[in-house]
Amino acid sequence: MKVAVVGTGYVGLPTGVGFAELGHDVVCIDKDDRKIADLKAGKITLFEEGLEELFKRNAANGRLKFTTDMKSGVSDAGFIIIAVGTPPHPITKEADMKYIYAAAEELAPYISKYAVVANKSTVPVGIGDKVEKIIKTKNPKADFDVVSMPEFLREGFAVYDFFNPDRVVVGTNSDRAVKTVKELYSVFKETPNILFVERRSSELIKYASNAFLAIKIHYINEMADFCEKVSANVYDVAKGMGLDSRIGNKFLNPGPGYGGSCFPKDTNALAYMARNHECDLSLVEAAIFGNDVRKSRMALKVLDAVKDIESPKIAVWGLAFKDGTDDVRESPAIQIVSELVNRNANVIAYDPKAIETAKTILGDSITYADDALSATKGADVLAALTEWQDFKKIPLANLQMRNKRIVDLRNIIDPKVAVAEGFNYKGIGR
Repeated sequence: MKVAVVGTGYVGLPTGVGFAELGHDVVCIDKDDRKIADLKAGKITLFEEGLEELFKRNAANGRLKFTTDMKSGVSDAGFIIIAVGTPPHPITKEADMKYIYAAAEELAPYISKYAVVANKSTVPVGIGDKVEKIIKTKNPKADFDVVSMPEFLREGFAVYDFFNPDRVVVGTNSDRAVKTVKELYSVFKETPNILFVERRSSELIKYASNAFLAIKIHYINEMADFCEKVSANVYDVAKGMGLDSRIGNKFLNPGPGYGGSCFPKDTNALAYMARNHECDLSLVEAAIFGNDVRKSRMALKVLDAVKDIESPKIAVWGLAFKDGTDDVRESPAIQIVSELVNRNANVIAYDPKAIETAKTILGDSITYADDALSATKGADVLAALTEWQDFKKIPLANLQMRNKRIVDLRNIIDPKVAVAEGFNYKGIGR
């Protein structure tokens, strides 16, 4: 099947590469001339573990192509995936649909045979109806169905999740679209669990899922704060909670707050939708507020560790919002560093993958180190902000710090080892 993917970001590119690896003919379309030029030249434009190898193999064998021309990309495609950004409005925080609508308007004239148009971007409830109307208006003769097919790819694990989905959710009432979706996924070694529901229900599932996980993260962070006050260990508490099958043990790791391209954006968008429908989502609202406050409090926790030092030097490990990605959108690390800079701190930071993307936000307000050890040279405190596994392997004895202090906001450093090496160690929830 010819598959067209509109958008080559953290959703579109792994999705396009994945379907090409499975044997479909894939064309990825993007308006960014430079990005498409890089992709055509064999240069991958984002980091995901295992993605580059698949990208190069399928580009070389001709199953994966890139273009800025919507007509050549969409013509004759049986499955068209819209995977463009839905960024939050700077004031209202609602999801901005301008890229979705623009993609629908641009692709509509080039639907030349029956095609399924799948909204893979996270969109508010009812956007499928609007996309359908746009296409019908621009091309009354088009033979198509619009389905909702939200993505559930975890950044850092997008390749694994694509080939090992725990579920594929599809919103449609069209038997023809159901048949086409099943054909698209029939090339998997084991056909994944496909849940077919009404389109509006599908659009809400992604928001409901992400909001629930965000609430769970914020809850364990609040428990971590309480554990510190009463001298309990949040990991003991989380383990005891997780053994309850109704709760489960995932997303019970304390930290500086949730971030990334999904949870902050989707919780805010869901809250906005609820307010517009006069529905009270108090748990979601509380998680949003508490998570925002938490990042400022974590910055103060770092500063408190050096309150006795004039003009302290702060070493930072990690700028990405999580390990396994170079994405810094809504990264707690970036927000904490920004707060430190605003309070006139001298920050030198290292991240294995995200330095270049971090520079687009932080610019020259901080110093960037070439490796984790050089970031700590002469530092008064080390702040661990992203849970990169490589950081766990660094011998603390090799750190050349002026003052041996650690504020571990990801609990990636063994506190017993740190204390044995003479460090003043502060973690989260213990």
